[in-house]
Amino acid sequence: MVEIKSDAALEAMREAGRVVAHALAAARKAAEVGVSLLELDEAARAVLRGAGARSPFLGYHPSFAPTPFPAVICTSVNDAVVHGIPTDDRLRDGDLVSIDCGAELDGWTGDAAISFVVGTPRPADLALIAATQRALDAGIAAATVGNRMGDISHAIGDVARRAGCGMPRDFGGHGIGRRMHEDPEVPNRGRPGRGFLLRHGLTLAIEPMLMAGGRDDYRTNADGWTLHTVDGSRAAHIEHTVAITEEGPVILTAP
Repeated sequence: MVEIKSDAALEAMREAGRVVAHALAAARKAAEVGVSLLELDEAARAVLRGAGARSPFLGYHPSFAPTPFPAVICTSVNDAVVHGIPTDDRLRDGDLVSIDCGAELDGWTGDAAISFVVGTPRPADLALIAATQRALDAGIAAATVGNRMGDISHAIGDVARRAGCGMPRDFGGHGIGRRMHEDPEVPNRGRPGRGFLLRHGLTLAIEPMLMAGGRDDYRTNADGWTLHTVDGSRAAHIEHTVAITEEGPVILTAP
């Protein structure tokens, strides 16, 4: 069932979104060569604790996963697409890092992700991140009252394909609000003019995941969580929680 949020609920989600933005900023600031992925997780945890927020990631146990998720952020490095588990592995010069984070505050949830390069970047990695950002921007621009879900999906997929990138099958964005994952689904590919009608008060986590090798298939790590590209190519993931309003799309996970 799709819940349409009141304006008061959108304001409450904006506060949760700010916590997410600050947690991502703290993890990004901590991300230097030689720093462990667990240290990035601790930086985000400190922000959540300080805000009195709960992590919807920590202990999350969907049906596909063998164990509950053990951290408050996902850290996906290089050929890892999404759902990477923070470990004591240390960042190296040139690593492409995607960090996904959520926060629940006063019963409402925000979810966002960033991608960046630690140290000296490869031009191809910067191009991949830029394409992922363009795909997100296009999806958000299509998130307007009167459009349909397919308009968002098509906008994302069109940018990805023009950039020569693949997108993992079966994974995309989602509704969000009282819980991290709600109806409706937000595919990263689709046909314009089709699907769920977008209305004022609908809140969506829009999240393109682009794989530089151009393939849509992926493999799952032995941890049961992390998705990797099958060809070893790099991946990027950028996400915002967005409210659809009569005045246009509003990013709820901005600082």
